Amino acid sequence: MSHDSEHDAPDSRGMTADEKRHDQLTRAPKSDETDAAPRITTEERPDGVTRIDVADTAKVRPGGGESQAQG
Repeated sequence: MSHDSEHDAPDSRGMTADEKRHDQLTRAPKSDETDAAPRITTEERPDGVTRIDVADTAKVRPGGGESQAQG
């Protein structure tokens, strides 16, 4: 079973994995649609390598909040 079909197949409640993720991330009182935006992008390369990057639209990003000067 491929990764994509797992996200498309509904569970016993009729929700796909993507729908459950969206529901969970927007359920909190102060959450909004941007909380459920994709946080990563993937790219399948011809050589079989999968590149994973932080999405430009990710509300939460790894690393420090502000730039730190290196010295």
